[in-house]
Amino acid sequence: MASSSGSGSTGSLSAAAAMAAAGGTEEDLRALMEQRRAKRMLSNRESARRSRMRKQRHLDDLAAQAAHLRRENAHVSAALGITARGLLAVDAENAVLRTQAAELGARLGSLQDIIACMNATASTNTATAAAVALTVAAAAAATDPLLGGFDGASFDDMFRSSPEMFMFQPC
Repeated sequence: MASSSGSGSTGSLSAAAAMAAAGGTEEDLRALMEQRRAKRMLSNRESARRSRMRKQRHLDDLAAQAAHLRRENAHVSAALGITARGLLAVDAENAVLRTQAAELGARLGSLQDIIACMNATASTNTATAAAVALTVAAAAAATDPLLGGFDGASFDDMFRSSPEMFMFQPC
């Protein structure tokens, strides 16, 4: 038999020439051509089937990849929502903490002012209390015979034990 690598009329002429040389009839030639055509059709069908199968596998792979990406997208979206809610909570807490820090700073400033005022009046109060104690002791000793033994040290002890009795007006 002749080679079937060619197609179209060139292959037919080669086959016809081969048949004529071999002494074959025209009917044999047609049967041979019909057989080759059927073989080509079968080969083409098989190639088309393989191509459809490859295409279907590719579509299935793409569908699986799309489903995976949708799941991953939903997961990332959920994580983003959780993170966004966490950020809002942290921002709210941060605002509260900033407000508390400002309030505590103002209270600290007020307390420092009170301490400074108390320190200033304490030195004045101590000096005044000592002077009052000496005056009272001297006056008591001079005018009342019962208080004659009352001295400034006793008054100082009494002043230290209950200073609230001798509170002066703050600045």
